[in-house]
Amino acid sequence: MKSLLAAALLFVPLLTTGQPALAQEKPNILLIFMDNFGWGEPGFNGGGIIRGAATPELDQLAAEGLRLTNFNVEVQCTPSRSAIMTGRYAIRSGNGVVPLGEGTYGLVQWEVTMAEMLADAGYATGMYGKWHLGRTEGRFPTDQGFDEWYGVPNSTDEAVYTSLAEFEGSGVEPTYVLKGVKGSAPEKVKPYTLEYRPLIDRDLTDRAIDFMTKQAGEDKPFFVYLPYTATHFPTMPHPEFVGKSGNGPWGDLLMQIDSYVGELTATLDDLGVADNTIVIFTADNGPEALSPGETSLTVETAIHGTAGPWRSTLFTGYEGALRVPFAVRWPDQIERGRVSDEIVHAMDLLPTLASVAGGKIPTDRVIDGVDMSSFFVGDQDESGREGFIVYMGNDVFGVKWRNWKLHFNEQTGWNGTLRKYTMPRVYNLMNDPQELDNVLFPHTWVPKAALPQLEKHVASLKEFPPIPTGAPDPYEPPE
Repeated sequence: MKSLLAAALLFVPLLTTGQPALAQEKPNILLIFMDNFGWGEPGFNGGGIIRGAATPELDQLAAEGLRLTNFNVEVQCTPSRSAIMTGRYAIRSGNGVVPLGEGTYGLVQWEVTMAEMLADAGYATGMYGKWHLGRTEGRFPTDQGFDEWYGVPNSTDEAVYTSLAEFEGSGVEPTYVLKGVKGSAPEKVKPYTLEYRPLIDRDLTDRAIDFMTKQAGEDKPFFVYLPYTATHFPTMPHPEFVGKSGNGPWGDLLMQIDSYVGELTATLDDLGVADNTIVIFTADNGPEALSPGETSLTVETAIHGTAGPWRSTLFTGYEGALRVPFAVRWPDQIERGRVSDEIVHAMDLLPTLASVAGGKIPTDRVIDGVDMSSFFVGDQDESGREGFIVYMGNDVFGVKWRNWKLHFNEQTGWNGTLRKYTMPRVYNLMNDPQELDNVLFPHTWVPKAALPQLEKHVASLKEFPPIPTGAPDPYEPPE
């Protein structure tokens, strides 16, 4: 029992009071979170013009701060959003898979989100965009620490519903755009239809700008969580950008994303708060993967994204699903132009932001995230994370350790073939970014080095059992 508890506690970072050397005022935080946006899309990762449009605003954001080439997430929308909000593997919160039904799912009230942590630390909190962590009473963003929210509860593919002849008479309610404030149930604004699908990210940007403008005049810092609906299918840029790139809808959408990010950073400049605002740009998982051969959507609305040099897309255990673009700018603290290939995971953002914001993270549960604040500001070159467990849904697909990867299962694509192995496959990611050449022999030493973190993780799951998927509120963990 004692060894199991010690193993579990290895996942809980220590809270400190004096690190790193910070500005006296708490920093504002703007977290921009793309949907199905692959590692290779932005110019700062080699995309941009080869994907149909340059991304000068994104490239400037990366150049003005720290760019991570090895930032990792979970491989599906809901698990990834659960991990970034709680600092925990999604399986712990009962959100290991994307929900397909209409029942209860998402975060129980017992979980402590990034928004709740920052609200308790004195922040005004606003969210604008896709939630995907609950759509029933008590499970909305305004139940989980956000002062206000405007967006959609689930995924953008639901915008297609009402355009399908087969949908009529199904008894399934159309998805609605919702808005709400803390302390009251969200209200329906309008159906989320194909007509509104290309317009929504414009509205999300405007509302985020309005919130930052309003809060800049107040005496408290702000946290804006901006989970855009782009680039999730259907791929439909705003009318202002249609045809603008000359390279089709994907190039138009890249121009749109870049332009909106430029508006957000320009707003911070105009408000005079840019120097003490942390701006993070990243995504929930690897690139979009649908094509007209796999769906009834047209070629204009079903596009293959790119993970750059990495293999595959979302819903796999490959690097193309796990690695996403990441840039963080904080002029007061982060040196311009830094680039690192150190391993960082989305779970790490909760303890990291808690450290810089003076927030508290729970001590009564396993927190899998690692405090990266000293690494982000350059006080140390190592991230402090050597690897993590690779989940596909609720199943362990592999283990990542340094520049190596162990695969116990492999899925060839989002709807591809599942292969289970009696012996793990071992890939050297530096030599083999496509994860094609199994080098278990002669590298049988790699599992010996990589597997202890899995053993500790499994022990912690036994000591602290995961929340069952769909668990009702109020939830209390077993003794």
